[in-house]
Amino acid sequence: MTDAKAVSEKATPKQMADAIRVLAMDGVEKAKSGHPGMPMGMADVATVLFSKFLKFDASRPDWADRDRFILSAGHGSMLLYALLHLTGYKAATKEELSNFRQWGSKTAGHPEYGHMPGVEVTTGPLGQGLATSVGFALAERHLAAKYGDDLVDHRTWVVAGDGCLMEGVSQEAIALAGRLKLNKLHVLWDDNDITIDGKVALSDATDQKARFKAAGWAVKAVDGHDMKAIKSALAWAIKQDKPTLIACKTKIGKGAATMEGSHKTHGAALGAAEIAATRVGLSWDHEPFEMPGNVLSAWNKVGRRGAKARKAWEARLKDSPQAADFTRAMKGELPDNAFDKLDAKIAELVETQPAQATRQSSGAALDELFAAVPELVGGSADLTGSNNTFVKDTPILDAPTYEGRYINYGIREFGMAAAMNGLALHGGVIPYGGTFMVFSDYSRPAIRLGALMGVRAIHVLTHDSIGLGEDGPTHQPVEHLAALRAIPNLLVFRPADTIEAMEAWKIALQTKDAPSALCLSRQKTAAVRTVASSENLAARGAYELRAANGEARVTLFATGTEVPLALEAADRLQANNIPTRVVSVPCFELFFQQPKAYQDAVIGRGTVRIAVEAAIQQGWERFIGEDGGFVGMTGFGASAPAEVLYEKFGITAEAVVAAAKSRL
Repeated sequence: MTDAKAVSEKATPKQMADAIRVLAMDGVEKAKSGHPGMPMGMADVATVLFSKFLKFDASRPDWADRDRFILSAGHGSMLLYALLHLTGYKAATKEELSNFRQWGSKTAGHPEYGHMPGVEVTTGPLGQGLATSVGFALAERHLAAKYGDDLVDHRTWVVAGDGCLMEGVSQEAIALAGRLKLNKLHVLWDDNDITIDGKVALSDATDQKARFKAAGWAVKAVDGHDMKAIKSALAWAIKQDKPTLIACKTKIGKGAATMEGSHKTHGAALGAAEIAATRVGLSWDHEPFEMPGNVLSAWNKVGRRGAKARKAWEARLKDSPQAADFTRAMKGELPDNAFDKLDAKIAELVETQPAQATRQSSGAALDELFAAVPELVGGSADLTGSNNTFVKDTPILDAPTYEGRYINYGIREFGMAAAMNGLALHGGVIPYGGTFMVFSDYSRPAIRLGALMGVRAIHVLTHDSIGLGEDGPTHQPVEHLAALRAIPNLLVFRPADTIEAMEAWKIALQTKDAPSALCLSRQKTAAVRTVASSENLAARGAYELRAANGEARVTLFATGTEVPLALEAADRLQANNIPTRVVSVPCFELFFQQPKAYQDAVIGRGTVRIAVEAAIQQGWERFIGEDGGFVGMTGFGASAPAEVLYEKFGITAEAVVAAAKSRL
């Protein structure tokens, strides 16, 4: 085809879909790495969705009322990159596609939020894109109730594969979405009967359509290569009053000369010979990454299709009395007076010095914050009373009105954490969610993904040690602090008392580019912050709580409920003429962001250093060095009252004193 003819002839929908196919196979071939099969198989579905239904404007990827497109089957990332390139996203250049999976490219192996405009969420760990989409859809419904349909009226579209539906989190997600009747959530299932190992039947016999129906979804099956049928199915989906699943029966590697339908196309380049033959079969006589003019023109028109709707929306926003508040909320900025009431409460509590569980302290912080920060939307994985996450008289966020601010997530820790990521990514909402700290094991993959993306999601993790007592070792976290601290870009707080707990809440809300984990006690703990400070001391990560009486010979480090224990040990050492200082360490991550001179001063090099924490030692070496002492856990807990457990496991002031003396 000549260039003139390529420009003058109108591209057919098949040619538009084939453009996705060749870009996918060319990108993977050049990288010698990737997954061409899914993009080739879902090219027809994606073409219909983007050209006929998806509300977006390629020139404004951040348009607040755009539809969200989530590629849950993130291994097929070339599908998304091809669509962004073809529709005219400026960042998705031909050079970026040809640099697929290479150092410094925006086209990462799996889509990564923040790397490429148009990538709404980091996906790859299967099932999490689907689970995160529930948060996106819930945020849309909540904000529509708050600001009205004139400002918020969009949909969330998800492409998911068999692997996404096999992962257990998918059940948590679809059950929650069905219960909440999220009718603007649409899942397009790439029903190709293939996994890496071969046919789906090797490992699964689930009737997925029946499963979704049972969870309260509307379900339809369609030939994923019949564009008229696909269009009809999508038109049906947007009319439903519940979330929808469209099972798109496809062939993996559709269009490949000899490998169409083969699991071999899933995760490897097709090879030069297969690609050459595929080009012949598709009548595609163009060099890699080169698009015929008519095809590129047709796709660019798709990318501009939403400009009119976007401009009309901008006019409505400009005229809206809610414009300033909406814009502030979507930017993630806190109200000017966000902390006025909390700061006043902190000043009061420094004087009254209450002894209480830090989970209660967290609840007290929420009482002061909730009205002042209207973007806060909370919930719990069926542990509301234990987590202290509910603010009195808060309406429940539920169908049909969605204006409430508290979510009953049910016993779905992973699904909750993933939905929180979606709520945060959507914008306009600051999510928090509670569970027992030991169940952060269930939430961990979503907490990790939130840290990777840098989203503000606040995980309220109560019952933070053996101090929870009689529920026993199944519920007593011992390795969990170390496991959470091992996640990069996650702020892990273990506050010592009410003041530190409230300071931690302030930091979590002020930190827009990282999630936070608030690790909170079941048992009461004495107040340790008894002197007013104009500074948020927890923001330093660690600070000298009590100076030594004389030149310090011992430094005691502690977190949470063990800080009062360290103070008691310091009293005993001082009584024995051993000058001892105490350092509270509410957040490792923030401490190691401080200047080195500050770190050295707090650590107290040259003193005997002892750390005490009702958890395993891992991670404390950075404070106490190789020769320092540690008083804590070396195994699992047991069933008994908290005070008995601390004595039996040797987490006592006496043990701290002995550890210090043995090293002097």
